Amino acid sequence: MQAVINVAIAPLTTNPALWAQNPQQSRLVDELLLGMPVEITGEAEQHMVPVRTFYGYTGWVAQDALLTGPKAEEWLVQPQMVVIARWADVLAEPRVQGACVAAGLPLGARVAVQGEPEDGWQAVTLPDGRTGYLRADALAPLYTQPCEQDQEKLRAAIAQAAKRYLGTPYRWGGKTPAGIDCSGLCSMAYLLCGISIWRDSELKEGYPIHPAHVSDMRVGDLVYFPGHVALYLGNGEYIHSTARAGDNGVVINSFYPDSPLYRPDLPKQITAVGSYFA
Repeated sequence: MQAVINVAIAPLTTNPALWAQNPQQSRLVDELLLGMPVEITGEAEQHMVPVRTFYGYTGWVAQDALLTGPKAEEWLVQPQMVVIARWADVLAEPRVQGACVAAGLPLGARVAVQGEPEDGWQAVTLPDGRTGYLRADALAPLYTQPCEQDQEKLRAAIAQAAKRYLGTPYRWGGKTPAGIDCSGLCSMAYLLCGISIWRDSELKEGYPIHPAHVSDMRVGDLVYFPGHVALYLGNGEYIHSTARAGDNGVVINSFYPDSPLYRPDLPKQITAVGSYFA
């Protein structure tokens, strides 16, 4: 059964019984964002539902975070856009003084759009049917195919999408500007550009990232380390979300020893390079 995420951020966890008793004991594996479609794969337990995401990740999500039935089906066929501001509030009126309809939609959340923007505001509808307005510059097209046909432009767009998360703190399983992990950062950078990749720090068969040689590494490619992944920015620099003391979040480092951004431990730990591109 198809369903839609109906809250700003829905934790995807490993164990429904533990989550119901004490959420701190159930490991966060991912975060699902408003408007994202999921497939329900089994029966609810402890008010948690097993789901599979459209990019193949599985886990359990709170039952009350899901919209199902005809409303979900209707939502899935509406024209949608994606939030590209780090955070955005849906307001009842197209002015900053409007009452807040929905607060804190994160970068990557999806809304349905009604008509064209007017005076810098876009009318939107949330999955549960509530309506309001978002600043038009907080939204971008929701791509389901690569956002650019030209390879260099697509590489640059992926790198730019990753940079939107600079300064975000590290959170295991996180995928928003409130906290994001290494594979969350890389997968969101690609997803914002219309490409679904495996949401983990490894190459996985059946997904569009294939092995490449380290000497061929270019902007937008992924660099893998033991239990870690980064996105290459070119000129020896890469962006990643790291839990290392002193960084604790999304930063840019360099493979080059003469750079002030050099991090000496990672260059010698590269296990693989992955590329979407031929």
